[in-house]
Amino acid sequence: MVPFSFVSKQACNIQVKLFYLSFVLQELTQGQGKIMDHVEKRLVNRIKEGDHRAFEEIVELYKEKIYQLSYRMLGNREEAEDAAQETFLRVYSNIGKYDDNHKFSTWIYRIASNLCIDRIRKRKPQYSLDAELSGTDERTLYATLPDRTRTPEEEAISGELQQKVQQAILSLSPTYRSIMILKYIHDLSLKEISEIVDLPVSTVKTRIHRGREALRKVLGDI
Repeated sequence: MVPFSFVSKQACNIQVKLFYLSFVLQELTQGQGKIMDHVEKRLVNRIKEGDHRAFEEIVELYKEKIYQLSYRMLGNREEAEDAAQETFLRVYSNIGKYDDNHKFSTWIYRIASNLCIDRIRKRKPQYSLDAELSGTDERTLYATLPDRTRTPEEEAISGELQQKVQQAILSLSPTYRSIMILKYIHDLSLKEISEIVDLPVSTVKTRIHRGREALRKVLGDI
């Protein structure tokens, strides 16, 4: 029979190794992020000096990310391509206004998000999950959504299900939609999202919670 003290010691050693591995991975990720920030700043400086090749490199770095953000926001491939192209045009024409004290990714995501929101708002009236309903005791549209039990996280996203998830995302108001996409598809931090959408971190947290709950309720019958 293995002594309890030996098992406890082994478990403790495993925990220490896991903690150290987590720390190393975090340091590597942060290091890669700093390198990318440095590369992007150099490219931006070259663009400001009129280097068209540098702009092509920026487009290459971000074209897929900006297209995916636009497609998730707009739900239409052609419109997403137009929005992505317009994003890069605005980046090029406004590069002189970019403040390199902030991350370039934050700046370009803000441009793309705002463009998509503008396009959505021009289509038809939108309903916010924060909007209070008349004739109720300060109840919001969020509170009226039908409740179901299963969550989209419990389902594997593929094929028809992926399309349903996309439609569910499109059912959110533009501001909620952009926050959910930036958080769960682009995996940005709350601070980065806060800077992109120009809202306090506390508001971003609230909208992520409500957006997640709304998606659960919409997708509960899958």
